[in-house]
Amino acid sequence: MRKYLLFLLLLMYAYPSFSDLPEMTTDMCVSENTETQEGNDKDSVSSGRMGAHLSYNPGFLIPIDRYSKKYIKKTCSQTYSISLDLSPLPSDSNAVAHDYMYPWFSIGLCYTDNSRVRLHRDADPDWGLLRPVDYDSRLGDIYTLYGSFNRPLSRTRRWMTAYTLGCGIAYSHHKYDKGLYIDNELIGSRWLIYFVAGANITYRFSRQWGIRAGIDFTHHSNSALNMPNKGANVVSPSLSLVYMPYYESVAAGDNWQPPAFDKYWYLNFTAAFGGKALPEDWQKTQFNTPPDDPDYRKTHFTHYGVPLFSADVMYRYARRWASGIGVDVSYGSYMDKIERMDEADGKQMRHSPWSVGIGGKHEVFYNNLSVAMSLGFYLYRHAGYKAKELEQPYYETIGIKYHFQCLNGLALGYSVKAHLTKADLMALTLSYPIRL
Repeated sequence: MRKYLLFLLLLMYAYPSFSDLPEMTTDMCVSENTETQEGNDKDSVSSGRMGAHLSYNPGFLIPIDRYSKKYIKKTCSQTYSISLDLSPLPSDSNAVAHDYMYPWFSIGLCYTDNSRVRLHRDADPDWGLLRPVDYDSRLGDIYTLYGSFNRPLSRTRRWMTAYTLGCGIAYSHHKYDKGLYIDNELIGSRWLIYFVAGANITYRFSRQWGIRAGIDFTHHSNSALNMPNKGANVVSPSLSLVYMPYYESVAAGDNWQPPAFDKYWYLNFTAAFGGKALPEDWQKTQFNTPPDDPDYRKTHFTHYGVPLFSADVMYRYARRWASGIGVDVSYGSYMDKIERMDEADGKQMRHSPWSVGIGGKHEVFYNNLSVAMSLGFYLYRHAGYKAKELEQPYYETIGIKYHFQCLNGLALGYSVKAHLTKADLMALTLSYPIRL
């Protein structure tokens, strides 16, 4: 899970309450119901929708490949976070919230202390012309603003189990620098994306308070918008103090049954525009350029645009989910440069800017928000020697979208495309569904 973003950035907090988000209809952008709003206000006073939690995560960095293992010398990190939580209530008569067992949503800040992490390359034939330095490089401390979706799996009077998925934006205090942090191949940009996935169990020791323990996987990277971009992957246990005044209301459940969902097929067309820096540029300047060359271990790389298009046939078989299959097409404007680099290295092979693949698609909905993901296999791709050597024959994508129902479901969002969880590009997306 190296480059997923996936999903839940700050768009989730466009409304004061997720329980007030309208269900997806075909004739309005925002639902307004005075009686429902009055009921929600009463719930806010009597039961409480807002909660909070404080967390501590002592973790360790995970090397993602055999090269990372050689230069990550010390792995200990610590993360401190605080978040505000918001929960829909059974009295909202929200069918999607009912289907998800009344999840809660969080927006938070976290600080990751990486002062104990140390990175250093020793002399090794695998590094080519790269020369070791006589100091350890640091991984900078990271400040993160994130949003998350927290779905309960079971609730009793005292205990609750749940999983968490979230993403956000982050700022790194240090990044790769050939003068100061020359062996920090993990973080190549100040601004990063953030992804978190976790599982936890909560013990409720009083009416509104609980202790939560779990395990989290977190990832910070720039999604190939710059180099280097190995990314910082951390696994950590977590311990939290939780304030949850809404717990009794959601744990009690409700007798209300949502209306049956009308299943349907639809076509989904997506146009996207992505951006990336080339790993081929990084490999050449890092390992195959002599130290007296001005490009040796350079820090600035050219960005390239990548238009993409996909056409999918989808089946919406539940309020929460839709699945299907589709064709993906992309055009790499950078292929001329890769071809010249391969020719200079004596690699004679076919190159084409076009890539075509077929993939299985899945989309998860919460009212007007959705998370779209896919796993595809290339039918046609000739992207040069490095791509053939390092990429897998399959690719993954994940992203988040917001659907504008006044525009017949037109959706705006972003996504990340990866190969075996290694980011290839990040893209802005525009999707249009046609119901069959």
